[in-house]
Amino acid sequence: MEKTLILIKPNAIQRGLTGDIITRFERKGLRFAGIKMLFMDDELVAEHYSHLKDRPFFPYLKASMQASPLIACCLEGAEAVETVRLMVGATNSRKALPGTIRGDFSMSGEQNVVHASDSVENALVEINRFFKPEELFDYQSAVTCFEYGGEETLKFK
Repeated sequence: MEKTLILIKPNAIQRGLTGDIITRFERKGLRFAGIKMLFMDDELVAEHYSHLKDRPFFPYLKASMQASPLIACCLEGAEAVETVRLMVGATNSRKALPGTIRGDFSMSGEQNVVHASDSVENALVEINRFFKPEELFDYQSAVTCFEYGGEETLKFK
């Protein structure tokens, strides 16, 4: 099964949206392989957002990501990266469709409540950035056979 990373950003935590966001992923049938709360220090912000460090909005992004702790989650499921990206919606929340996490919970391009890995390759890099191997768990879910059909369930064994 494919793994991906989401970060429930400080603005979502401050607004009390954590439970709503986690519930959406659980109801979809994605399995949590790891979850933890942490504070992004300067080094972690610089590493995670290195592709944006020269953009004029980077100081605002950094301040936003350090406003409070965040919650890092490793999710697992069939085509998890693409599935999560569809659930999260457009980066600019004003353009995110209703029914997506950003479309329902945010009006901002910066304060967009959640980060989601954008490719399988980046997901692996990001998961390793936020989780040690011993912080990720492989386990059988009692409901997998009701979430996936036929041969899909074999991928979980």
